[in-house]
Amino acid sequence: MSLDFRSPAASLACLLVLSSSVFALPPQERPPAPPADKQSEQSVPLSETDRRAQAYYNFALGKFYEELYADTSHSEYATLSIDHYKKAYALDPRASVIGERLAGIYAKSQRLRDAVLEAQEVLKRDPDNLPARRLLAHIYVRTLGERSAPVGSKETVTRAVEQYREILRLDPADTEAYLWLARLYRFQNDHQGAEKVLRDALAREPEHEDLLRQLAQLLLDQGKAEDAAALLDKVVERTPSPDLLSLLGDAYSRMKDYERAEAAYRRAVEAEPQEPEHRRDLAQSLLSQGKAEAALEQYQKLAELEPTEPQHYLRMSQIYRQMKKLDRAEDSLLRAKQRAPGSIEVIYSEALLYEAQGRFEDAIRVLSDSVAAVKSNPGGVSDPRRTLAILYEQLGRLYREVENYSAAVLTFREMLKLDAETDKRARAMIADTYRMSKDITSALEESRKGLELYPQDRGLQITHALLLGESGATDKAAEFLRGLFQAGAGDQELYITLAQVYERGRRFEHAEQAARTAEKLSAGPAENEGVWFLLGAIFERQKKFDMAEEQFKKVLQLNPRNAQVLNYFGYMLADRGIRLDEAVELVQRALEEDPYNGAYLDSLGWAFFKQNRLAEAESYLRRAMERSRHDPTIHEHLGDVLLKAGHVEQAATAWEKALAEWQRALPTELEADRVAALEKKLAGLKHRLAQKSAAGAKPK
Repeated sequence: MSLDFRSPAASLACLLVLSSSVFALPPQERPPAPPADKQSEQSVPLSETDRRAQAYYNFALGKFYEELYADTSHSEYATLSIDHYKKAYALDPRASVIGERLAGIYAKSQRLRDAVLEAQEVLKRDPDNLPARRLLAHIYVRTLGERSAPVGSKETVTRAVEQYREILRLDPADTEAYLWLARLYRFQNDHQGAEKVLRDALAREPEHEDLLRQLAQLLLDQGKAEDAAALLDKVVERTPSPDLLSLLGDAYSRMKDYERAEAAYRRAVEAEPQEPEHRRDLAQSLLSQGKAEAALEQYQKLAELEPTEPQHYLRMSQIYRQMKKLDRAEDSLLRAKQRAPGSIEVIYSEALLYEAQGRFEDAIRVLSDSVAAVKSNPGGVSDPRRTLAILYEQLGRLYREVENYSAAVLTFREMLKLDAETDKRARAMIADTYRMSKDITSALEESRKGLELYPQDRGLQITHALLLGESGATDKAAEFLRGLFQAGAGDQELYITLAQVYERGRRFEHAEQAARTAEKLSAGPAENEGVWFLLGAIFERQKKFDMAEEQFKKVLQLNPRNAQVLNYFGYMLADRGIRLDEAVELVQRALEEDPYNGAYLDSLGWAFFKQNRLAEAESYLRRAMERSRHDPTIHEHLGDVLLKAGHVEQAATAWEKALAEWQRALPTELEADRVAALEKKLAGLKHRLAQKSAAGAKPK
């Protein structure tokens, strides 16, 4: 019989109608009820009928006030409900349903400790009481969710796990219990236990979306992307849920199968076009495939869906910057800045945009201001140490771009104060900055200090080996690297470094052998991009130009936008005076990727010189000099252009600067034959100038 206690009249009517209690037990099983008050102590014991009537009466009122509390949230109703349930329980303490209701109103009214104690009392009397176990489990997981500190959470999780295990013993079809038990196992880092629970549940309900979603996410978090994809692939054909399709896209993304990831995300978007998360995932998969235009279209649609979200405009700005559409990048960045004026990510992107525009001082100013803001108000960002590490690193790189090496070193030193990982990275960058400033002694000193602190750090090991090579200690560098080999795939990076050391030390045969070994250790063509470039450079330095060209073309077939290879290949052709149109086109492509690179500007100027386009050659060489003031090759090239243009004295000045810069070169950079040839050219030019001066002098 179903009873409705939502109104007082209905409840009281029920009390009059019912003459037997649903809570009554046989008299021999029921202990004497404790006295409720003094009057009851002095009164005659209640009859069985009266006990049942009073128990039910109080229970009905308790339920009535419980429902009033649920409707109004007035605490006095919760108190009245508790009082009546207690009276009913005193009359019939073996009636577990009263204990369930009492524990329930305790929980609803936030008296969780009382709720737990009451539910535990019920379970002492009736271990198979399913509602009490569900209530306890609910309280435990609710406590975990509300706890602001992890104190006691481990014990609470253990108790919750115990309850959900019992719930599944009593009700093996309780899907919600499976889901919660799996979550709790994950909280305990018992991933195998969580997976087993979810697979057991799926054996009962193979199409249940929540179970599939949680198992797929568990597999992804364990790095089992292939298993997650296999789980979801078949299911989404029968049940194309947007969330499951999105998870399938995540699995393919982890597998770097971006084409399939894109297909899954597109289906999720088609099924739920107003859900921004699906579009974000789709846009990212498109970017991973280099489909910038298609990704941009998705971010534009996201901006329509969420016009106040700064991230969409920020991503649009980044894509426009990569596409070299800098005006549009600036416009999108302004929109992001309007929506998030204090965002460090927006400010960082602003600095990158200024750098792309060649506004290096503006970029430095923006980053310096950001550093000051974070230091003065560290609570303004979620992770101030990580934020400062990112800002300092980019700021230091910008100082190096403008050849302010002392400021770069000071900036990188600020990173030493943050954390161990940042400290390692900063020490390698400090050493490399000293190398760029031609101070090889300080560079080696810094790398040694770093290795003393972090002897196993691969980045510092490689930096130290390269610096030894730069100092002319080729054999010492090679010996150091060989001591690090472990006869595995992890040695590839070491062999590449060894090849670089030998190449700079002009040990070309050994360099090629090391590079070939690195090539064999690669997992696929994508890992050979750097190896092939290095082989090309090794062959070019030996004047094996056809072999060098073969390697460069292999790289460009794999990555047509590799700026280093485009520049090196183009310069190699231009320097030999062959296929000059192709040389110009190659270097121009390199400059599209990196418009302010001094070496690339020099290469294009030199190619124009070879084509006898002297005005353009001089323009690009002067721009190159602005970016790389201490490069002797640029000064020499400018002198050659000026001489051919008839500016003899300016040519002599340029060559003198070139010779001065050669004196500062590192041991492995010094090319004695080129220096000798330049000295000879300069001496001849000065002789001509002296003769001209003598011929123009008036006799006394």
